Amino acid sequence: MLDVKETLHDAEERMEMAAMFLEDQLSHVRAGRANVAILDGIKVESYGMKVPLNQVATVTTPDARTIAIKPWDKKSIRTIEKAIMDSDVGITPDNNGEVIRLAIPQPTEERRRELTKQCNKIAEKAKIEVRNVRGDIKEKLKKAIKDGLSEDLEKDAENDLQKLHDKFIAKLEKLIEEKTKEIMTV
Repeated sequence: MLDVKETLHDAEERMEMAAMFLEDQLSHVRAGRANVAILDGIKVESYGMKVPLNQVATVTTPDARTIAIKPWDKKSIRTIEKAIMDSDVGITPDNNGEVIRLAIPQPTEERRRELTKQCNKIAEKAKIEVRNVRGDIKEKLKKAIKDGLSEDLEKDAENDLQKLHDKFIAKLEKLIEEKTKEIMTV
């Protein structure tokens, strides 16, 4: 017989994963503020291997519009610069021999609207995942009735599932609202 608590716990974990996915994806969207997460996907050639940028340099944000990259080995400045140029970050690095600086440009109004649309699409994927989890669990509960689960228990579980769904949809809405506010703030 189906363990209702275990099933609801599983649903909550899957919905939480959707929220974490959204948070992660939104952190990579450049909103005009310096954010080291935009460099997460960059791999640098170091001692014959491709390694993440943060394993060969210190990456900091000295102010709201600048990312500073200080390589641990000064000889690797050129390879780090090349890796940034080859990536899809879209910012030209500036180096003074010791530190590479990335100046984050102020996005135009049109670009901000595009970024907001992009974030909304990502959020919609996360919402669809939460709805799919709800649908999957509802099906499991319906099948469990045939296996001996009482209808009262099934209705209670369905209500709890709906509350979980609403809670996570609200969480996703809050995340996208915060990101939109961050993007649209000049």
